[in-house]
Amino acid sequence: MGGGLNWELIALVAGGASALVIGWDAVVRKGPRSEGVKGILEIAWPVLFVAIMGMLLKFTDFAAVLLIAAIATGVIWLVDRRVFAPKRTAQEAEPVVVDMARAFFPVIVVVFLIRSFWVEPFKIPSGSMKPTLLVGDFILVNKYTYGIRLPVANRKVVEIGEVKRGDVVVFRYPLDPSVDYIKRVVGIPGDKVQYRGKLLVVNDKQVPVEPAGHYTDAELNFLRLPQFSEKLGAKAHQFLVIPSEPPLNLAQVRQFPHRDNCEYNDDGFTCTVPPGHYFMMGDNRDQSADSRYWGFVPDDHIKGRAFLVWMNFGDFKRIGNGIE
Repeated sequence: MGGGLNWELIALVAGGASALVIGWDAVVRKGPRSEGVKGILEIAWPVLFVAIMGMLLKFTDFAAVLLIAAIATGVIWLVDRRVFAPKRTAQEAEPVVVDMARAFFPVIVVVFLIRSFWVEPFKIPSGSMKPTLLVGDFILVNKYTYGIRLPVANRKVVEIGEVKRGDVVVFRYPLDPSVDYIKRVVGIPGDKVQYRGKLLVVNDKQVPVEPAGHYTDAELNFLRLPQFSEKLGAKAHQFLVIPSEPPLNLAQVRQFPHRDNCEYNDDGFTCTVPPGHYFMMGDNRDQSADSRYWGFVPDDHIKGRAFLVWMNFGDFKRIGNGIE
């Protein structure tokens, strides 16, 4: 049997069934609605709305879906208030879709504004940032640390701060901007980044590294990995290596914009970060697909700085941990 539920299929079926019920009510039904029909419509309209928004995620990101939802519910509410509500008699019930729009609109707008300009939640999907972040961590991303950007367009309109070496940031994956990635910034515009013999060198200066014991990786059959402390920015962070792995898998290096800024060989690489771009690496150095393989991250792809673990259902002790 295949694993997991096919949520896309479930949404499609539920949305289609809701559309049929709503269509039947609008075209086929005769006479006044019974209480049972009203109850079904009160379920059908929200289900259809959520299904449509969910399907839109296949074509755009969540911020755009929230904006579309806010506009749709706002227009329905406003048009009814200005055009149809004044014509309804006291005996006529307000349409279910209008009641839904009025209830959803303020909630969607508040969520959209908070997510666009203040903080955005993010779930860690892989182990590429171990030991800093673990699979299952739910984190918060500060959206205004690096400036205020227009939602959806991702255009910066107010400068507040700059991306710094050592920051853990969430960004849109350059090869597929609909996907969010999280990595650590190791190179800012103009930096010369080298990684040879599993040692990081920035602008011809080796980044200070100290041994920090071992990390037992449950996902690798409890393999004990060497752990090190590294100081890229103002504060130190820890990273992992697998001694048996090479510093770079040349077969996985792709073609990418500004590829000629990099030189690769069996021992590692040297890259000069172009203007308006950043070089990212995972703290789990030998188990991270990052800028070594798919290139630089443009500034307009940066979404914000990760700063807090707010939940991990598998390890409650991680709740409240700051992200350095």
